[in-house]
Amino acid sequence: MELNEYQHFAKQTDQHPEKGMITSDSRSILVPLLGLAGEAGELLSEHKKWLRDGDSYKLFPERVKEELGDLLWYISNVATKHGLALEDIAKYNLDKTKDRWRSADDRERSRRLFDEDFPPEEQLPRRMDVSISQEEGKRAVMVVNGVKTGDPLRDNRLEDDGYRFHDVFHLSYAAILGWSPTLRALMKRKRKSDPKIDEVEDGGRAIVIEEGIAMMVFSYAERRNFLEGATEVSYELLRMVKEMTAHLEVGCRSEGEWERAIIVGFELWREVRARRSGRIRAELKGGTIELAG
Repeated sequence: MELNEYQHFAKQTDQHPEKGMITSDSRSILVPLLGLAGEAGELLSEHKKWLRDGDSYKLFPERVKEELGDLLWYISNVATKHGLALEDIAKYNLDKTKDRWRSADDRERSRRLFDEDFPPEEQLPRRMDVSISQEEGKRAVMVVNGVKTGDPLRDNRLEDDGYRFHDVFHLSYAAILGWSPTLRALMKRKRKSDPKIDEVEDGGRAIVIEEGIAMMVFSYAERRNFLEGATEVSYELLRMVKEMTAHLEVGCRSEGEWERAIIVGFELWREVRARRSGRIRAELKGGTIELAG
C-alpha cells in the first residue's frame, strides 16, 4: 500500500472532519494532536512492560505494531487537515536526513572549492600552517603560513571565556566547508577579479554573517560545556545557520558538513584555549584540520 493510498482510506474513518480549510482556531485538529500524544504514551507504556517482563512479554511485538499503527493514523489525520500528502512528507524527511548525514563519498564528490576558477592570489591557501599564541594582556595573535594575519584579539568580555581564540572557528569553516569570507579579508584573498563575487560572497555582509554564526554557535556551546564530548549539535541550530547562509555560495553545504565544522572547530578551540596557544594544520583539498603539535 502506498502512503497516499493509506491516507485516503484513513480520512474516511475520521469522526471529526474539518469542513473547509483549517484555521489556527479549528477545534478538529486537537483530536489527532492529542491522539498523537496519547499513543506515544501508550507506546512508552508497552516498552515499560517489556523492560519489566523481558522475553516473557510475548505480546510485545503485537502491541508495538498496534501502537505504531495508531500513531500513523493520527499523523495521517494531521497531514490531511493541513492539506499535506504523506508521501511528500516522507520524501521531505528522507531528503533532510540524507542532507545531514551525507556519506564521506558524497562529501568527496561535492568537494569542489568555491574559488577554484580564480587566480591563485585570490584563492584561499590549499594548505595553511597556523600558529595562535597569547601575548601580554590576553591578546591572541594568529600567524598563517608565516604571515601575521589580522589584529590581536581580546575576549571583549569581563569573564575570561577564551573567545579571543575564535579564529580557530574560521579556520575550521575554511578547511571543512571551503568557506570563510573573514579569512579572505584578513589574508587579502578577496576575489576582486569578479566584482559581483567580491561584493556578495566576500564583502562586508558575508563577513558579518560568518562572525554572527561564530558568535551564535559559541553562545550555544557555552551552555553545553563548549561541546566537550559532543558528537552532534541541535538541528535547530543547524537550520538557523543554513537559513543565514542560504543566499551565499556556502548554502550548498549540508547540515552534516556544518555540524562537522562546528564540532571539529570546538575540539581544536578547547585545546588552544587550555594551552593558551596552538599550531594547526588545515588542508582545504582534503577538507581536514588538526593540531600540528
